[in-house]
Amino acid sequence: MRLIHCADLHLDSRMTSNLSKEKARERKKELLLTFERMVEYAATHHVEAILIAGDLFDTRNISATARHVFWNAIDIHREIQFFYLKGNHDTDHFLADREEIPENLKLFGTAWTSYPLGSRIVVSALEFSEENAAGAANTLILDPDKFNIVMLHGQQAEAGAKEKVRIIRLRELKNRGIDYLALGHIHSYQEGTLDARGVWCYPGCLEGRGFDECGEHGFVLLDVDESSGRCRRQFVPIAGRRLYTIQADVSGCEKASEIAERIDNAMNSQHPVQKDLIKIVLTGEVDVEDEIDVEYLRKRLEPDYYFVKLYDETTPRVDVSRFLLDTSLKGEFVRTVLSAEELSDEERAEVIRCGLRALAGEEILECV
Repeated sequence: MRLIHCADLHLDSRMTSNLSKEKARERKKELLLTFERMVEYAATHHVEAILIAGDLFDTRNISATARHVFWNAIDIHREIQFFYLKGNHDTDHFLADREEIPENLKLFGTAWTSYPLGSRIVVSALEFSEENAAGAANTLILDPDKFNIVMLHGQQAEAGAKEKVRIIRLRELKNRGIDYLALGHIHSYQEGTLDARGVWCYPGCLEGRGFDECGEHGFVLLDVDESSGRCRRQFVPIAGRRLYTIQADVSGCEKASEIAERIDNAMNSQHPVQKDLIKIVLTGEVDVEDEIDVEYLRKRLEPDYYFVKLYDETTPRVDVSRFLLDTSLKGEFVRTVLSAEELSDEERAEVIRCGLRALAGEEILECV
């Protein structure tokens, strides 16, 4: 039997942190299209169940379009069982759309609930609450003769806690008869061994929404042999676009053309394509009198990609020997800043960079 494990779809996410209003609206729609593409994949590859391990939606206020896309997928594909566990972003709000919940949509509450699937598979899950979080593992009872899939949404303790997210302590779930622990909350693919019998897995999100979610995104395809209890799993990329953060060392560059060439070389090593979103970070040391025109470099790449942002994180390099004997206003300024004990080396270099550009009558693009 084939199953899909996905999580953190965040449908209806606003997508406004980096993008213009127009592109944010477009990306918002693309999240829905990727969800539909996953369901169509399930239909054409004879997948019998889709496990959604939390954060199906992004906020309480769900658009009519997002609600329609979700319910339409359930209604059209009655041959697929959908197992939906709420995450920390989810509410029951959208369920009010339906007088009756379709038979192929299985929901979970704050007590362990189990559903049989096929002849041997059992899917169990629990929604964390203030009351059950501490002792949830102790109340989990599974049949060791079944292939047991357990769904939870939270952050495993080894990863460290952040935000208001429930902690999943893997050690408490060991030796309880779990074959596959289907987790949600972490937005990148992660997996590991739970115990001698089972494994745990985060599938990551279907689409990267920001530059903290770079790389491939998709879902996990499970193929369970019900007779033997063996399970094969495969990560399936499905995101419509990919996000990249690319560092380019521009040390020693003096001209914009030299910097552009370094950027191109760094880009070529990552192989982004036109539909992708790119964040470029310039690093290294550049002469304090050389200005990096970030906007020009960004505009140069903008026609070739869906979205480009560029950050200058280079360190200004000051050749002190050039200014020690300089009797001009420039030399006096540099010597004064170098003697300012209250400034750090980085602050001195930045003040000198901005001051020299100002003395030269040039535009100061950025100064901290």
